[in-house]
Amino acid sequence: MDSIISYFEALPNLPTHRAAYLFGGLFLFFMIENAIPLFRTTYNKTKHSATNIFFTLTTILVNFAMAGILTLVAWWVETNAFGLLNWWQASTLIKFTVGLMLMDLIGAYAAHWIEHHIQWMWQFHVIHHTDQHVDTTTANRHHPGESVIRFIFTTAAVLVVGAPIWLIFLYQTLSVILTQFNHSNLKIPNWLDRGMRLVICTPNMHRSHHHYRQPYSDSNYGNIFSFWDRIFGTYIIVDNSKLVYGVDTYMDKKEANNVMDLLKIPFAGYRQPVQYEQEENLD
Repeated sequence: MDSIISYFEALPNLPTHRAAYLFGGLFLFFMIENAIPLFRTTYNKTKHSATNIFFTLTTILVNFAMAGILTLVAWWVETNAFGLLNWWQASTLIKFTVGLMLMDLIGAYAAHWIEHHIQWMWQFHVIHHTDQHVDTTTANRHHPGESVIRFIFTTAAVLVVGAPIWLIFLYQTLSVILTQFNHSNLKIPNWLDRGMRLVICTPNMHRSHHHYRQPYSDSNYGNIFSFWDRIFGTYIIVDNSKLVYGVDTYMDKKEANNVMDLLKIPFAGYRQPVQYEQEENLD
């Protein structure tokens, strides 16, 4: 445990390691999903990946620009013994387990749920949902404005939880890897998926969140841990083979794949979804 803590305490000063987790994970899941995909490629994967990598780079730039704030908040929390873990005087094991779960609850699940239910935040988050070919590169397809919103939630989580710097970077590392995994176009046997999703969010679980219309897109918000969706009643399992990716307000393929068009969406005003006669059944 001590060696893990020491490593993640030093991670802010190891940019090559942090880059290795990000791009190494992308490469690993990209290769695996091409070998055993759920949906076969019928589109220009190079162009699709380029669009998503652009938004990955903007996410990196935003987080890099604001990293000093996160470090300062972590220092303040530790110096002033602020936050739940400090008030609780939690042991290292509790910080490792409960602290990680609470960081995921506030920094990921709550942030994600709120983005779906506050209109101006949704206008930024919707760029993530416009992807009509979800794969591992979709993981970081976030408008720069959403990257700022997510950073604010992560910082709030640090304050509430009282997270030390090693816990913050453990959380962020697992978050990067798990979001790449649960967005990947992997074909996973049901028996294996059932076991994994008792604890973590899997591709088979998360895909319904990227179905092009409600109520399916308002489900399975989790990032690392799957049990938050069960606890808060947002957990569903559907037939993945029937899914249609995208979002019903931006189904035009040109618009959904043009970087400039995507960057403008949050400032273009709310768009009404397409009306349908009846809901499809994905059971």
